Amino acid sequence: MPMKLALNDRLMHCFLKLQAVLLLAIGRRSGALLRFDRMLQLLPADRYALASRAHVQAQLNHFEEAVASLQRLTRVKGTGPQEAAAWFNLGYVLQQAGRHEDAGPAFRSALERDPCMDRAWYGLALVLIRQRQFPEAVEALKKNTALQPMSPYGWYRLAQVRLALGQPDKALKVIEHLRQFEPKVAAQLERENELGSGLGQVATASVVRDAAH
Repeated sequence: MPMKLALNDRLMHCFLKLQAVLLLAIGRRSGALLRFDRMLQLLPADRYALASRAHVQAQLNHFEEAVASLQRLTRVKGTGPQEAAAWFNLGYVLQQAGRHEDAGPAFRSALERDPCMDRAWYGLALVLIRQRQFPEAVEALKKNTALQPMSPYGWYRLAQVRLALGQPDKALKVIEHLRQFEPKVAAQLERENELGSGLGQVATASVVRDAAH
């Protein structure tokens, strides 16, 4: 009998998963959430259901519920990359919920498990910028840009932080580098910061404000 019940549970779990995928495909997120909840009743440590539920909850702007799902996911044993992804997603959702102080430790936990996760370095940099820890933000952004050299986002923030530190020469070097593959972003940086006109003070306020969004 127990074997038969276990088999029935497995079949029901697969059926619920299929239903959830189909419901998401037609945009019925609330229905999919109900299926993920039922999957977790059958298998509380189901990483797929926890991660999927958190993703949908975040899409619906139910950030605190998504945080709870991801916190639960981080307590489930997985592979190194799986655990790193769970901690990163927790940090990201915490940022979206405005809980920046809590996001920092989550990003650090992700990086402990995967030091090459460029998105976690970027997320951590945003936290450090918000905390006005600009030298530490520079180091995080250096890691991010080394891992994602062709992405403009890390370079953009790095130039802003250099300006906030009162280092316009270093900021200009970043902008010149950015101009080689993202000339529009480089030009935007120059316009926003009015290079050569009391840059450091302007950038300090703007970079902290921008990091909050």
